Amino acid sequence: MWSRLRNGFERLLEIIVALLMVALVVVVVLGVVYRKAGHSLVWYDEIAEILLAWLTYYGAALAAYKRAHIGFSGIVDATPPPWRLGMVVFGEVCIISFFALLAWMGFVVLDVLVGDTLVSLPQIGVQYTQSVIPIGAVLFIIAQLVSLPEVLHEARMQTPHHPKMQEP
Repeated sequence: MWSRLRNGFERLLEIIVALLMVALVVVVVLGVVYRKAGHSLVWYDEIAEILLAWLTYYGAALAAYKRAHIGFSGIVDATPPPWRLGMVVFGEVCIISFFALLAWMGFVVLDVLVGDTLVSLPQIGVQYTQSVIPIGAVLFIIAQLVSLPEVLHEARMQTPHHPKMQEP
């Protein structure tokens, strides 16, 4: 059951990221084609920026799930086993705390943005476009928690968990 949930979460993030990438490519290509034809789209730049932000937040959650973010795994792996688990737990607490704060403040900011709209598309509220901040932060936290059991297991091991760092 847990494995199916993990795989489903990963698949959901992959689909969202792929759709956002396709949407961004379509918007950029449309913008270029229309500009070359002499009929610039007024909404192109604003929508492309929003799609890029969304892609960044959802992509960050996917990277967190895969533990592909920049980190200090070499330092953790070089730490003596009795200290390794503590370092991992401390790191996880810091990361989850940061993203919890980001999510909370993201929700606060959404209240401030009530009534604001995009400049080029006034029918779209800024609140909607900026909702990616708290949503992305919550997804990042979920990704960290879902992959945490494996990370804790690796931290308890006596040898580093990176194959390129292990002895042959």
